[in-house]
Amino acid sequence: MRSRSLVERALAGSGEGARPLPDILAAVLVVGMFWLPSTLAVADRSRLVAGLALASVTGGAMILRRRFPAGSTVIAGIATVAGSLLGVCQDPLLATAWCLYPLAIAHAARTRALVLFLLCLLAGLAAVTGVPAGDASEAGQRLVLAVAALSVAWLLGTATGRQIAAAREAERARVQLEVARDVHDVVGHALGVISAEAGVTRALPDAGEQELRDSLADVEAHARRALEEVQAFVRALRSAPGSPAGAGPGPGPGGTAAGPAGARPGGAVAGIARLPSVVAATRAAGVGVEARIEVNGYVDDVVGAVVFRIVQESLSNVVRHAPGAGCAVDVREDGETIVVSVRDHGPGARANGGSGFGLRGMRERARLVGGTVTWGNHPDGGFDVTARLPAGGAR
Repeated sequence: MRSRSLVERALAGSGEGARPLPDILAAVLVVGMFWLPSTLAVADRSRLVAGLALASVTGGAMILRRRFPAGSTVIAGIATVAGSLLGVCQDPLLATAWCLYPLAIAHAARTRALVLFLLCLLAGLAAVTGVPAGDASEAGQRLVLAVAALSVAWLLGTATGRQIAAAREAERARVQLEVARDVHDVVGHALGVISAEAGVTRALPDAGEQELRDSLADVEAHARRALEEVQAFVRALRSAPGSPAGAGPGPGPGGTAAGPAGARPGGAVAGIARLPSVVAATRAAGVGVEARIEVNGYVDDVVGAVVFRIVQESLSNVVRHAPGAGCAVDVREDGETIVVSVRDHGPGARANGGSGFGLRGMRERARLVGGTVTWGNHPDGGFDVTARLPAGGAR
């Protein structure tokens, strides 16, 4: 969930979805310091009314800057210039700079390096340029402050906007990887079991009609379950707000479209409780499975989902690469650690084997919850996968 926290922090910095209290305070401060003293000092009633109206417009623009950044910036700028010409405002465009900041965030991706360089240069020159003496001193000071304020607001907004864009891209890549991992697990397991079961049925020379019907019913059930899980992935991706894949509750046995870290409540129960079903499906595909599942203590929801996926993918590999071989599944507690072991008695992996997408997906899932996965050929033959996961999840 590291990328998601980056997005949240960046959005908080930009003010998206934030409470308007900071904007209200800033509006009160600007109006109180730069508008009211000059406005209340004028004797002309018409200028007094105009000053109060322009001050209200400026304050409103500052409060609404997040919702209407472009309009608020233009309105605040026009009101400030008009107030300065009427002599009822001493604001060096600080209100306009305040409104400009979210506008710069929104246009950060389209801001060229040359523009940023020129703004930096302009802000630096404004900061070090001498203010003319005499009657022009006050106007010169306000001009320098205005240039500096606008430049700094745009530069800070652009920097924040680019951080947000980078965080969102990292989140999109993370979600894309995790969706690919989930689809691989679900579809790969279903197709592997279907293929193996069909092969077993076809190899029976004297299979009766009822056996064929039962086999077809199993194949149908596996295909339907895989289709339902993939459809659930798609629904989660389409319905989650604010993100291509979002962080909504995911499909399957405790898994999610946004990865294990976003597993729905009850994921551990759903994941571990469904282990017997995946064991039974593997047996139906012609693999003799000895299973021992002894988990009675507390297990984090996310960890339960990861346990299921590791066992599911390990058994899928047995079906694909060691058809007909015996297999042992052991899921147990070791203190505050969940130990998962899946060992087959097949030929083992080749010298350059054992590095497929499924195995890498196991390692990625385990890492997300603070666990580890190791695999390799067993000294006594076969292939062994061992995972150690903290029962309470990552801390």
